Amino acid sequence: LPERIAMHWNYAGQVDGYGSGQTQAIVFPLLIIGMYILFLLIPYLDPKKERYEQFSKIYHIFKSIIMGLMVVIYMIIGLNGLGYNLPVGVIMPGLVGLMFIVLGNCLGKIKMNWFMGIRTPWTLSSENVWNKTHRFGGKMFILSGLLMIAQIFLPLNFRLPVFIFSIAVILFGTVGYSYVVYLREKKNK
Repeated sequence: LPERIAMHWNYAGQVDGYGSGQTQAIVFPLLIIGMYILFLLIPYLDPKKERYEQFSKIYHIFKSIIMGLMVVIYMIIGLNGLGYNLPVGVIMPGLVGLMFIVLGNCLGKIKMNWFMGIRTPWTLSSENVWNKTHRFGGKMFILSGLLMIAQIFLPLNFRLPVFIFSIAVILFGTVGYSYVVYLREKKNK
């Protein structure tokens, strides 16, 4: 790779950060390897480690998606560094949108644990709140993923607001929903 390569793009797909080609070639693969090792260790570090057997297929799907996305990001940066002008402003939102859709389909199958899923004080305090929040959160992830893919086709001045809205749907929707379900459960007790 050249000595100086593009390392970061803004939401419009324009380069707004550069870095060392050597750093990209060495550090990013080390980061990916470190993440992979962390994914291998998480089920053993979790106090609820026995729960991972109940959703091991989903955990491996999640791990594969995250690791695959990291490899694709590494390849995009590398190919751009080698002179290929890839449309990063289209590729990345599309990939993240697809990732959210797949994760949304898996979210309702994740069993209560300390590392993976929608972990709020309310979901961690009740199995029922956990399950309901994750089923609802799955729908929010799918909606957000569809919005991220749709924004690719919008004019540039609409893309950032749609992106922010899609993230807000996940954050405020799932956290708010878990709190409401928790309050209802507490009231019924």
